[in-house]
Amino acid sequence: MSPVEVDLRDARTFDRGIPHEAFARMRAASGLHRTPDDLRHGRGFWSVTRLADVVEVSRDPGTYSSEVGHIQMYDIDEDCLSARASMIDLDPPVHTRLRRLVSSAFTPRHVQGYRSAIRRRVRRQLDRIEVAGDGDWVTEVAAPIPIGVICDLMGVPEQDHDHLVELSDHLVAGTSSEPLPPDAYGNTTELRLLPFNSPAASAMSAYADRLAGRLRDEPGDDLSTQLLHAEIDGERLSPAEFANFFRLMIFAGNETTRSAMAHLALHHAAFPAAFGRVAGDRTLLGGLAEEIVRYSSPILYFRRTVTRHVELGGTPLAPGDKVVMWYAAANFDERAFDAPLEFRPDRPTTPTHSAFGGGGAHFCLGASLARLELVELLDEMFDRGLRLTVGEPSYVDSNFVNGIEHLPVRVDRDRRRPTTTNESTR
Repeated sequence: MSPVEVDLRDARTFDRGIPHEAFARMRAASGLHRTPDDLRHGRGFWSVTRLADVVEVSRDPGTYSSEVGHIQMYDIDEDCLSARASMIDLDPPVHTRLRRLVSSAFTPRHVQGYRSAIRRRVRRQLDRIEVAGDGDWVTEVAAPIPIGVICDLMGVPEQDHDHLVELSDHLVAGTSSEPLPPDAYGNTTELRLLPFNSPAASAMSAYADRLAGRLRDEPGDDLSTQLLHAEIDGERLSPAEFANFFRLMIFAGNETTRSAMAHLALHHAAFPAAFGRVAGDRTLLGGLAEEIVRYSSPILYFRRTVTRHVELGGTPLAPGDKVVMWYAAANFDERAFDAPLEFRPDRPTTPTHSAFGGGGAHFCLGASLARLELVELLDEMFDRGLRLTVGEPSYVDSNFVNGIEHLPVRVDRDRRRPTTTNESTR
């Protein structure tokens, strides 16, 4: 199959995960691969599949804009841009000012303070699936842990977590081949004005409004309260701006880590030697978590729009051209990674994969938190000597998120698990 025959706009192209062969052929070709115009998605786009090119785009927001156009491959009307915009859809300096409102909560040093709370959630979910002996790894482990963590940070009560998981799931449905009905959740807003073209975005905004009303009366020690009282250029966030910010934090803090945790179970079954090595040497935990994220590539792509004449990867580009950074391709670039399809927890830290973005202003704000959640889950699994037997995964119907909707597993303990090099000190 040649690259020209691959329709990257079609979610079915990703219904078994990343199309590695197609992306390898695109990386090997000279220049960038072009996807033509399409009635549903509008103007065509150039695919960026090599790591160096993804990094170049990521670190030059003046040339490759998130704000001109928007961050997904399809076109939207100009009057929709401001209605849909959150921090991730904006360029510096506005993006920088918004990011500064919450960035202190996600520094590597600060997130270490969440370790105990994360470990408690990990233990609770593993207890449940281990006692049952089998279950759905996604609904029992991969979904509740990250949503619980980000909801705690945002001041969302425990009883509302499942509702926000559901809404986040349906935001992804807005990127799929079978989106929700326009009036789902009682939505009356035109879909073109909603992020992901999903009525779940309207429902999440309504929830954000209710939460904001409660926190204004009863402020808490959480990020939502911090956002509600923060000022930018002497003004506080409007209700719409807060809702967009809240939706981004819930979606980004839940969906990407959840996808990585879901793939973790697949990798655990597929690469037992690699996991067994780390079980015996916990100094490799961080490297294992990093390899899980690279190999999973939870967010498949982000788009940018060209603002000036430029050449990228040997292809001349003009203002208005759309470029799509395929992280799922760049993370397996043969030029950057030795034997990229091999799963190696001891990979060198340079070059860095692009699963958290290629660097620059839009590097993933929650990267340190996601890493910590993965490390705590892995560490607890190794402490228990858990063995996972996985069934057939059901992938999310999306070309944007490399998610797993369901993954049946059988869970038991390996009584012969190795003694670790540092277990006695924990």
